Amino acid sequence: MKKHVEKLLNNPFSAAWIFIFPAIFGTLIFVIIPIFCSLGLSFSQWDLLNPIKFVGLFNYKNLLCSELFYKIFINTIVFALSTSVFGVLIPLVLASVLNNKIRGSEFYKSAYFLPFITPMVVIGIIWAWIFDPNIGFISQFFKIHINWLYDANFAMPAIIIVSVWKLIGYNMIIFLSSMSSISQSLFDAAKIDGAGYIQTFKNVTIPLLSPTIFFVIIITAISSFQVFDLIYLMTQGGPFDSTNVLVYDIYKNAFEYFDVGKASATAYVLFGVILILTLIQWSLRKKLVYSEPD
Repeated sequence: MKKHVEKLLNNPFSAAWIFIFPAIFGTLIFVIIPIFCSLGLSFSQWDLLNPIKFVGLFNYKNLLCSELFYKIFINTIVFALSTSVFGVLIPLVLASVLNNKIRGSEFYKSAYFLPFITPMVVIGIIWAWIFDPNIGFISQFFKIHINWLYDANFAMPAIIIVSVWKLIGYNMIIFLSSMSSISQSLFDAAKIDGAGYIQTFKNVTIPLLSPTIFFVIIITAISSFQVFDLIYLMTQGGPFDSTNVLVYDIYKNAFEYFDVGKASATAYVLFGVILILTLIQWSLRKKLVYSEPD
């Protein structure tokens, strides 16, 4: 037995399969098989108790005929678009400022990155207190009384603020890492030509940073479409479904209403939306990314 094992380990091909097998097995059991099972369930009705019943396209037809689904879908688009825009622009500006080696830049980098590594449960609890209309920090400091999380007009903006605040540090570090690879001679040349800070940022930093900006936009958009924990912790989709999004709706259908078929259908609608938007972004990369090869 020992000789057989040694023989396998001495074979590079066999040794490689031995080491990657746990990862492949885990991916197969927890990712690939559930994907195909959920696809089958999207064409079925199942309440986790009774036998599975095939219903064809009924779940998808039911979704497309539901006014609530369109409201949830619009909420998801608004959240993802807002988070993607502000979650990229603000870190980009901050990274450009901190890249100039201002005093205390290392402290600011750590301070901005700290929210990203903070557990979402802690963030949800703290920001729920900050937005509290009676004892919250915002109400006490600005002497205003706004029902941030209990008003349909303010709940979504509040969630967007928290999401962007958490993303700033991560995206900023990515931009800073990319900026460090830009040759300082290019900035010196722009300065000699009389370009100001804004002109240098527009004509030098942005074009050379465009591949990183493109990457950050894609990963931010995908993560924004998959938001769940923040909604669950702070608003539970309310008030009046004003903050309900697709992933939270999948959770409610599956584990509160026990409509697994509808939840699976919603999941594949979300998959289709993310896939289409990613393909559109990828098709535009040659126009958005500087010196992108054909």
